[in-house]
Amino acid sequence: MSALVLKLGRPFGFTALAIVAAIAAAKAQDNGIPNRGSGLPSPSITGPQLPPPAAEGATTLNLSAMLAGSDRTLRSGLAWRIYEDPAEGVRPAIVARSDLADPSFTLAPGAYVATVTYGFASASKRVVLSGPAMADQIRINAGALSLSGAIGDMKIAGSDLAFSIFVPIGANSEGRLVRSGVKAGELIRLPEGTYHVVSTYGGSNAIQRADLKVDVGKVTEATLNHRAATLTLKLVAAPGAEAFAGTAFSVLTPGGDTIREAIGAFPTVTLAEGDYVLIARHDGQVYTREFKVDSGLDRDIEVIAKAG
Repeated sequence: MSALVLKLGRPFGFTALAIVAAIAAAKAQDNGIPNRGSGLPSPSITGPQLPPPAAEGATTLNLSAMLAGSDRTLRSGLAWRIYEDPAEGVRPAIVARSDLADPSFTLAPGAYVATVTYGFASASKRVVLSGPAMADQIRINAGALSLSGAIGDMKIAGSDLAFSIFVPIGANSEGRLVRSGVKAGELIRLPEGTYHVVSTYGGSNAIQRADLKVDVGKVTEATLNHRAATLTLKLVAAPGAEAFAGTAFSVLTPGGDTIREAIGAFPTVTLAEGDYVLIARHDGQVYTREFKVDSGLDRDIEVIAKAG
């Protein structure tokens, strides 16, 4: 069974939080080098910002953003920063900011660096202002991921899944964490490139991994197929009897590594397929049972409370 199902090419949406882009990338872009974004998160900006009244001799800078390879202007999810054009070795100062889709800035004539962030993607451009007004547009190399999980042909409830997205570095597939705790179906906007995705089902050892490519202007939809089952643990006096309350359970591998612990009359655990040992502790007594998990077979695992 394949562990991954991909769907490519759904039109890319236009809402997200923003991240800060590097000023050095803007200067490089001004010299003809493309900017792929810094990938660092930016503080969110709230509330409308209105440009100050134009001063005598000032220039009005009108900006907009588009996805690279598209003729559609982005209308939401943008964060803008205007920096002074920095001298070599000097940290640039922010002179203006906005979270409007098409902001208008009133600035003194001179050179600046305009930066826009869109989700985890960003782009920058150096602008030189002169005259009463100027308009410019910045293109962002961004796509998106939308993730889900399944067992065979059955979708896993989104509340039971959590995804982490990494940027591989060298031979390390989890070189840099982009974001953890991603929910199923959530649209994550990213710079184009290849990402390593880790899907955790049920919060234990049911884990799947995949390397996914994000293309500019497209949503990569991926379903990661888990081989696991959800089990209800019980300590009973006889098969089918009522479970004892307050039982402490430990699920171990055959080698003795603890996978999951739980307390209750019938707690549920989700485990990857394979062989396990279940230990149940109640009223100072310890009971054990070996069992096997088959993918997609949800069932009760009973431990019989008897001597030996």
